[in-house]
Amino acid sequence: MVAPRRLPPAAPVDALAPLDGSAPKGAQLRAALEQLIEGLGPGALLPSERMLAERFGLARMTVRRELDRLCADGLAYRVERQGTFVAERRIVQSDALSSFSEDILSRGMTPGGYVIAQEVIAAPDAVAAALERPPGLPVVRIHRVRTADGVPLAVEWVHLPADDFPLLERAPLDDRSLYRLLRQRYGVVFGEATQRASAVALSAEEAALLEAAAGAPAFLFRRVTRRVNGRVIESARSLYRGDRYEIDMRQRPR
Repeated sequence: MVAPRRLPPAAPVDALAPLDGSAPKGAQLRAALEQLIEGLGPGALLPSERMLAERFGLARMTVRRELDRLCADGLAYRVERQGTFVAERRIVQSDALSSFSEDILSRGMTPGGYVIAQEVIAAPDAVAAALERPPGLPVVRIHRVRTADGVPLAVEWVHLPADDFPLLERAPLDDRSLYRLLRQRYGVVFGEATQRASAVALSAEEAALLEAAAGAPAFLFRRVTRRVNGRVIESARSLYRGDRYEIDMRQRPR
């Protein structure tokens, strides 16, 4: 990430409440900084290590450790010789089956995007297998960039059986939810989806679409979605910016 050319004034350290003996000082500092970050916008400059150490009577090593944890958790980022800044908030994917638009709206942001390609093609073997259909079956291919508050967040490649969704290739999908369209126009009732995620590096072409640096980390999701009767609706591949996205997982004992 790159800090603004003209550095903003650091957030006032006096706004942070003094520490007490209710918990370890490092944990209290972390909680105070998280509360401060909530009230600041992305790119805001946090108080320096020296200012924080003097304010709370802490060792600079303790302050540095808590700032490092904020950066590791994606709440802040450092720029050498300039300071620690508030990071753009990340989108957290839960284990609920929902559309990109629903996810973004639930977080108080505005979903959007634009279509790069929307056409009927003969299904490649891998796509046909994922859709549980014969190779060469006509499928609707939709290639889109998805945005949150106007910022590119993901690139999608979706394939759906053309016979199940006639004229879908002509449907307007700029700034629109595909899942909502499938429900309203085609009466789809969603069942379950299986999804795999892996960490990848963005190619130059992918990075240009996402307004990120080539080689930057990203999450690649591969998803197969079914109707309640088990029939496959879509095979999708989605590439999300690693600096703006994280995954929330719930695990149970076997």
